[in-house]
Amino acid sequence: MGERDRLVRLWAPFRSAYISSIPGEKDRKADPFLAAPAQSDEDALIIARGETVYALLNLYPYNAGHLMVVPYRKVAELENLTDEETAELMDFAKLAVRTLKRVSQPEAVNVGLNLGKASGGSVGDHLHLHVVPRWAGDSNFMTVIGGTKVLPQLLRETRALLAEGWQDIVREDAESAGKDRA
Repeated sequence: MGERDRLVRLWAPFRSAYISSIPGEKDRKADPFLAAPAQSDEDALIIARGETVYALLNLYPYNAGHLMVVPYRKVAELENLTDEETAELMDFAKLAVRTLKRVSQPEAVNVGLNLGKASGGSVGDHLHLHVVPRWAGDSNFMTVIGGTKVLPQLLRETRALLAEGWQDIVREDAESAGKDRA
């Protein structure tokens, strides 16, 4: 039974499937951002794929809907992106913000890059852009005092909602562009 301690444990057995299927987990040296695109969108939690970048949910989200935009090509430095990668990265960032605003109605959104291992990212040698929906109080007492993050939805459910919202916006933009040409 062990000795009593002051820790409170929250049991979440549904997370075992999530933890056991982390892309690249079998080979810790594998880049999860190179492994993800080889899987199905549902398995890799990919929201949308472009020519040079793709968007996927963060496996360890700060908030529900925390996603990332990642170049397919492994590149660590922002200045080493091609012009095409840079343009599509920013296009996807804009689409991600629009999608989160439509689907989740956050009060704010953080968008940022962690460049290099010391910047706080867990994958320091493959650039990725974080897009995080924020709400007043999302760092409440559970996070601050309890060191626990409460997420209201399973990742696969969040991925499905965001993927559908993303496609709706892309379709509406295409329809609008077609009307403008007519």
